[in-house]
Amino acid sequence: MNDPWRAQFDAEVTFQNGGGLQAHEFRLDIPGTDISDEALGALFVRELGLLMVESVRITHKRLLREPHKGTSAASRPESPPPTRQWVELSHVVHHGMVTYPGLPAPELTDHMTREDSRARYAEGATFHIGRISMVSNTGTYLDTPFHRFDGRPDLAALPLSSVADLEGLVIRVQDSRSRSVDLNLLLPFDVRGRAVLLHTGWDRHWGTAQYGVDAPFLTRDAAAWLAEQGAALVGIDSVNIDDMGDKSRPAHTLLLAASIPIVEHLRGLEQLPPQGFRFSAPPVRVQGMGTFPVRAYAVISG
Repeated sequence: MNDPWRAQFDAEVTFQNGGGLQAHEFRLDIPGTDISDEALGALFVRELGLLMVESVRITHKRLLREPHKGTSAASRPESPPPTRQWVELSHVVHHGMVTYPGLPAPELTDHMTREDSRARYAEGATFHIGRISMVSNTGTYLDTPFHRFDGRPDLAALPLSSVADLEGLVIRVQDSRSRSVDLNLLLPFDVRGRAVLLHTGWDRHWGTAQYGVDAPFLTRDAAAWLAEQGAALVGIDSVNIDDMGDKSRPAHTLLLAASIPIVEHLRGLEQLPPQGFRFSAPPVRVQGMGTFPVRAYAVISG
């Protein structure tokens, strides 16, 4: 039919290697009113560039007679703002967890319990204040140049623009037969000004002894190329961006020397499209420290 139609729907995506993605009131151009849920799901996957999708469940589908997204803005009726999906990319920090082999686990205790607080406040008003003791390399965390180089920007001096609302790029290497993420895997991509997230799939071993053994890493040549090309940030879902057997830590050295922040121990990168999202991982502003946990997340606009 000649009239342009769009579909508004909720979608629940399940990926082959675990994880999922949910979209609420997503709108998509469709060829006509007879589109099936299966065909709509396929269009949705193609629109976002999703890979390794096992299934798509469509619910609350509504067909809307309105101009396609490519129609001249002058002729479009006023429409709701675009939908956004928020994707969690950090591990949860909890008492006794192991992040990096050999480093102590965090200890979470009470500074003031709710019972203790009863004597401090009006009847019925209770509060809890916690206490945490941990090394700064706990959970999903960010490395600043100060982590590697004395006198370089620490957590307090790091510009917010270097770790928040960055254009994101996922480079998928989870099917590689090699542990190393080398230069040849990166060459096809435009990384300038982007948060480059290396999806190795190693987060599937999080919380197990395997996580710290023979983990994927970024090679020296690849790190040098990312620095030369002007990547804004580099993240990885592995235990270390360097080969843990290489004590010179070339990836840390090259990237942090170029003022490129590093985020390690990411999770759930399979939930993201290859591009078309914004990435953020701001840490607490702590003076005199170079690493700290972050709540890393991505925003996908529909």
